[in-house]
Amino acid sequence: MLFHEIYGCYYHAVARILSSAINGTLTEARMKEIIAQNTFSESFLTILPALEQERWQLLDSTLQTPLKHIPTLPLSTLELRWLKAVSLDSRIRLFQQEYAFLMKIAATDIPPLFTPSDYVNFDQYEDGDPYEDIHYINIFHTILTALRTHKKIKVSYLGKKGIHRTFFCSPYRLEYSEKDDKFRLLIGGCRFTDIINVGRIETCELQTEEADIRNHISKANSSHFILELEDRRNALERVMLHFAHFEKEARRLSDDRYQIIIRYNREDETELVIRVLSFGPFIKITEPDSFIELIKERLIQQKSCGPK
Repeated sequence: MLFHEIYGCYYHAVARILSSAINGTLTEARMKEIIAQNTFSESFLTILPALEQERWQLLDSTLQTPLKHIPTLPLSTLELRWLKAVSLDSRIRLFQQEYAFLMKIAATDIPPLFTPSDYVNFDQYEDGDPYEDIHYINIFHTILTALRTHKKIKVSYLGKKGIHRTFFCSPYRLEYSEKDDKFRLLIGGCRFTDIINVGRIETCELQTEEADIRNHISKANSSHFILELEDRRNALERVMLHFAHFEKEARRLSDDRYQIIIRYNREDETELVIRVLSFGPFIKITEPDSFIELIKERLIQQKSCGPK
């Protein structure tokens, strides 16, 4: 493991509880709020009873703590090296809030755990978004602000056929395609489209009007498929890592069999078919039939390219 478990969400939650106790602001309601905000739903069954029943001797019955100093969780050298490596990613400047912290680490002489030259992306287009272009960065920052404040934006956009359009819209989600190496913005309130490529936006202006996407979010491009796998050769871990940036649900069927539902945008369908096939016999698509047909078509195409 790169990060030790003591730096996980449970330790951070308890540290916040103890900090609140030291400051004299801890109540039972506040303790439940901290657990709910920083851990998982089942954590109430472990953390709360352990603190209240004093199995963990950190709080007494009056919610006072014997600690005198606020708990701190300093980063290890390995973690700093990993963060230094993350700071070298050209996309990191797109995220202002995180960028400031990473740039402090980037300015140190800590050697990175890895560099961009240490790995190669296969099956990825070479015309990705210009992440280091200041104009693109400014547009991206405006979009993030609109998403975080739920505001509309005014966009000047260059379409695929070279058509320039200017329109108002309500952004509601950013998506990243690893295969295309591009960001897409999902929008509502535009009669021309509901998905635009961030790299094709020429200008983007934040508006004061509240974004209203309740009646505009289109589900037409959303789809899903269900797969089953047998957890041999770390198949489960590899699948979860391979599809990490897709929305998914996992359910255990037996000791070593699992069912996973993966939701995706139809624009990523070809990429997903290729990813599924890369696992060979370790996974099986059970539904829908339309995705199964895509798998069959791809296999037929691959067979036709073989030696005669």
